[in-house]
Order: sequence, then C-alpha cells, then structure tokens
Amino acid sequence: MSTVKDTSPAGFYAYDGTLKGIHYGPKCVETALPKLLDTFGAKRALVVTGRSLRDKTDVVARIENILKKCNAYGATFSEIGEHTPEAGIENGISKLREVDADIIVSVGGGSPIDAAKAIIFRLQEQKAQETPGKEPEFLRQIAIPTTLSAAEYTHIAGYTNKQGDKVAVSHLSLSPAGIILDAELTLWTPEQLWLSTGMRALDHAVENLYKPGEPLPLKKLCHAAIADLFRFLVISKRDNKDLVARQRLQVAAWMSLWPLKLEKHSAIGLSHSLGHKLGATYGIPHGITSCLTLGPVVNLQAEIASQEDKEYLAEALFYLKEPSTGTVDGDVRKLSLVQELGLQKTLHQYGVPTGDIEKIAVRAVGGENEQLLSEVKILLESIY
Repeated sequence: MSTVKDTSPAGFYAYDGTLKGIHYGPKCVETALPKLLDTFGAKRALVVTGRSLRDKTDVVARIENILKKCNAYGATFSEIGEHTPEAGIENGISKLREVDADIIVSVGGGSPIDAAKAIIFRLQEQKAQETPGKEPEFLRQIAIPTTLSAAEYTHIAGYTNKQGDKVAVSHLSLSPAGIILDAELTLWTPEQLWLSTGMRALDHAVENLYKPGEPLPLKKLCHAAIADLFRFLVISKRDNKDLVARQRLQVAAWMSLWPLKLEKHSAIGLSHSLGHKLGATYGIPHGITSCLTLGPVVNLQAEIASQEDKEYLAEALFYLKEPSTGTVDGDVRKLSLVQELGLQKTLHQYGVPTGDIEKIAVRAVGGENEQLLSEVKILLESIY
C-alpha cells in the first residue's frame, strides 16, 4: 500500500564545517585530547566545568593532568551552574582573558558546553569592538561530555539571562571543533542525571523525525538512535558500571542530534519548546523536562501531525522490534508508552503553579493558533 513517504525524497545536507574530529571509546581521552590540541595548535587551555564535577569526582583533575603533560594547562573555571546563568558567562570571559587561553576544554553536561559557546560568542563580540574593521577569529572548543544531553553537536548556546529567561545565541563557528566521548568519564554521573539526559537525547531523536527540513539520512540515524537509547538506557539502569552500554549511549546521543548545517533556521519541536520555558523559569533540569513533556507531546502528534510525520514516528516501532497496533496513529501513541525508567515526574513536584499554565503555553506556541494553544494547555494539565 502506498504511503506519503513513498514520494521521492528531496532536500539538502551539509556537515558542520567547524567540527574537525570526534573520538570515542573508554579511556580514549588520554590520546584524543593531545591529538586535538596538536591539530588546533593550541598552547593554553581554559577548562570550563561545574563545581560538583570538579569537587566530587576526579574527572576534571584527569583532564587537567593531561593538559599539564602537554604543557597546555591555563586554568579551570568552575562557576557554571544549571541552565548556564549569565553571570557565569561573564566571569568565564574574565578568567579566559586573565590566563590568555587560546582554546576552551569544556567538561560536563550541557551547561558547561553551552557556557563555553556563549563565552566564545561574547568574547568574539568584544574583540570585534576592540579592533574595528577586523573580523576576529572565533576561539575553538573541545567538548568532553559526561551526560547524554548532546549539546556538543549544535552551534546554538542556551543560557539564562539576568531576568531568569532562557535565551540563545547562534553562530556556525560556535560548534565545538573537537569532541571526546569517553564512557569511563561518565561513571561518576549521578543515575538520575545520566538517565534523564538519555531521555533528552530521545527527545532530540523523536522530534527530529517531524522537524521541518531534517534530511532523510538523519531521520534514519534518529531511528537507530531511538532503538539504542531504548535498549541501552534499560541496561545502564540495571548496571550503571556497564561501560559498553554507556559508550553505546554516548554514540546514540550523537546520532540523535547529528551535526548539521542548515540552509535556514528550523523551529524546534513542541517538547523542546515547552522544556525551554519550564527549565529556566522553574529550575527544572532539561533532562527532566523531557521526561515530563515528550510522552504527552508524542500523543498529541498522533492527533495533529501531518500524515508523513506520523509515518516517520510510527516507523520507530520497527526499529524497536515492537509489533504494530495496525494503525499509524496507534503506533505513534504506542511509541510514547514503550520506555519506562522510573523517571515519572510531575509539574507539581517542581512547584509550578497551576495558574501559570496559560502563560507557559503561550510562551511555548504563541497565541495565534487557538486550537493548538488549547491542546497545549490540556497537555500541561495532564502532567500535574
């Protein structure tokens, strides 16, 4: 039987030109970091990370020691909090200038990686003002993620401004120039943070299946990512020391948000939009926002998505080796019910006032489409 997807595919794809290499594998950081420093000709690195990772684990110390052996250690800046507050970015720029670093090595989850991008963006703006008529080069970043949020694969940096709102800066040169996926460095990551950021990666993969302009080959990578995330998150929850599962999850997160140079900006999906509005305003970690919103949003897509988008969502069941319900809409709804990691959360748990529902919905989808706005308000009420 012919379906919408039987029409000839057409589109465009270009790889992000900033990225020069991704190294992956347990213990690979020992050789990968010196190689990347040599590739970029970097002489002095600023390590950007968070306090918990620096104070409660040996991960940052290991990175510092590798940099010291390469005679490339400048300093460590660890004032990066959750949701990347603007004050941390400003202080990071001061520290970078103080040690005259020529590269940033970010270590941790999405907050330090996005903070590094924002530091680079602001620094470039400052240098442009200091040298009128001359376009300064963007500083490079080597990202060493310890969660599955996948911030290292984009050229967008989200941070929280002084008014408490989530804002973003974007430039193609902000994508990390090097990425190191070393599963051994993730062993210290708390279980809830590890699993919930895995749900964030699942959020990326699912919403990319109906994102406008997403190239067909990347949709296939998203199907593969969904399958591996479902499989290895369960294994990782059962045995959090399983390095094979953790390494496969890091690669799955990579597949969920494959580096991409877009011809034009494409709107983020509803789950992401709601997550951005909930995260910074109410202090909810991004992984948890995905746990809250992804399932209900997928159920809503079964009602409002185009037939083509629903078919891509439903096709994920094949990769999950789950039987079809017999209808596309039913298969889409089943996708939102397959995975259970003990991460069920509610907005009530995070102190979100019920009176804020309409405000959150309007900020996420606007007020022009009254039908969609009504659906989103019902969705938010369902996760109280």
